[in-house]
Order: sequence, then C-alpha cells, then structure tokens
Amino acid sequence: MRGLARLLRHRWADGGLHQTLPPDMLQRLGQRITASERRHTGQIRICVEGGLPLSYIWRGAGARERAITQFGKLRVWDTEYNNGVLIYLLLAEHAIEIVADRGLTSYVAPATWHTLVTQMRAAFRAGRYEDGLTQALSEVSALLVRYFPRDAAQDSGDRGNELPDAPVVAP
Repeated sequence: MRGLARLLRHRWADGGLHQTLPPDMLQRLGQRITASERRHTGQIRICVEGGLPLSYIWRGAGARERAITQFGKLRVWDTEYNNGVLIYLLLAEHAIEIVADRGLTSYVAPATWHTLVTQMRAAFRAGRYEDGLTQALSEVSALLVRYFPRDAAQDSGDRGNELPDAPVVAP
C-alpha cells in the first residue's frame, strides 16, 4: 500500500512542475548560470523532476540515486576539469540533492553542501523557489570561482561552456 501511495504522490507532482517553475523563471535561472560560468571553469546544471520514474518507485530508490543517475545522464561528470555541479530537485518528495564532481569535492566539505541544501529548503518551504535556486547558484558559483577561476587563456580556447545552461525539467 505504501508503494501505491508513493506512486500516486509522484504522478501527482508531475502535473505541478510548470506552476512551481514557470518558463520565465527557468529562463532567468539559465541566464544566471551563463553569467556564473563566465567567471569560472566549472559547469552547473539544474535538474528538476516532479516525480521519479516508475522503475525507481517500484524498487524503493530515492532522490540521491536519481540525482547521481542524472549527473551521469546530463554529462555533468564529463567536464574538462572534473568540476561540474548538479543541483537536483525532486518535488514529489521535497528532496534536494547536490552532486559535485571529484575536482570540486576535494576542496569542499560535505557540511558546506548540507548548509546549502538547508538554506534552499527554507526558501522552498516559503514558496520562494527562484530565490532558493538563485542563492544556491550564487554560493556554488563562489566556490567554483574560488577553486577554479577562469583566466584569459582559458577564454581563448573552444572549451568555455561545455554543457547547456538551461535548467532541465523532467515530468
């Protein structure tokens, strides 16, 4: 019975994605990612899903497993400096996951990511999704600028923006 309730919750959440994250908000977030990536060599992706795919629900998998899968599927792991970051939201479970590649995790303590997720959760509870995501982008950007700043030599090449900047919204 719990599995059925979870399935219904996830399918129900799929329908509310565009109300929670309207297209104009997603466009602004994409622009913020573009501006951020001009200052560092990292790549930031946002992925939002209303609910998990059926296969995840049936086997009891959670948001962290899905975030790691999306990290690979969206090729965030496949950047030149191994410094990609995925901000993942699973609306059905009110879950927030941040997955950072090995280049950045060697500098950033897990407590830093935990604090960032806590701040995002507080903003989301107040219905301020854009504010929460903007703050997260700002803080992730600051970490990337600190540890992986972009210099003029890196701009001369073809490897600037390796991944799309637009948030991924999957029903």
